[in-house]
Amino acid sequence: MPTSHVDQVRNALFHAGAGNIGNYSECSFNAEGTGTFKGNEDSDPYVGEPGVRHTEEETRIETVYPANLESKILMALILAHPYEEVAYDLYALTNQHQQVGSGMIGELDQPMDAEEFLYHLKEKMHAQVIRHTAFTGGQIKKVAVCGGSGGFLLKQAIGAGADIFITADYKYHEFFDADGKIIIADIGHFESEQFTQQLLHEMIQKRFADLPLRLTSVNTNPVKYFM
Repeated sequence: MPTSHVDQVRNALFHAGAGNIGNYSECSFNAEGTGTFKGNEDSDPYVGEPGVRHTEEETRIETVYPANLESKILMALILAHPYEEVAYDLYALTNQHQQVGSGMIGELDQPMDAEEFLYHLKEKMHAQVIRHTAFTGGQIKKVAVCGGSGGFLLKQAIGAGADIFITADYKYHEFFDADGKIIIADIGHFESEQFTQQLLHEMIQKRFADLPLRLTSVNTNPVKYFM
């Protein structure tokens, strides 16, 4: 776009949802250059005259956006851009979305002994019992979590240097896959997902304040524990 409209176009793209990378927003790369164009007799150029080649100092903006926002981003670009014909390129990236995935990894403020951590985990997750592999001898600092049947993420948890992997639905022989590199803690399928309904309730309530919501109190866990 002409340099006079850089802020206008860039702000429109950001407002439409472009330029978000992890914990950063309004991310873009900008390059200055010289553009040329010549409109035909039916053109109505923003700068220059039909039938005459025009040279204009322009800026190229590059930014990223998730695929589901593409139509919204393009509409914002076209509405904010002053030119009659808007030139743009779309490149599909294979970048992983840093805030989307089946599991999460985080670090405790202070390391904890493994046994102390399991007591803490049992209390916070309202777990009746925790099945786990042998302690590795170190303290718990980095924690990997995947609600439900998350065994498929064990290699990623180990590769990320997690000290413990909290998930559910582990079979007997799958516990051997820890191989002394990590502690696997199976807290139960329902227990690992039970707070999701509260999170969804809060998210929907935040985005749709006028929508009547009802949070169920029915416990559908089919697994019972005989203590």
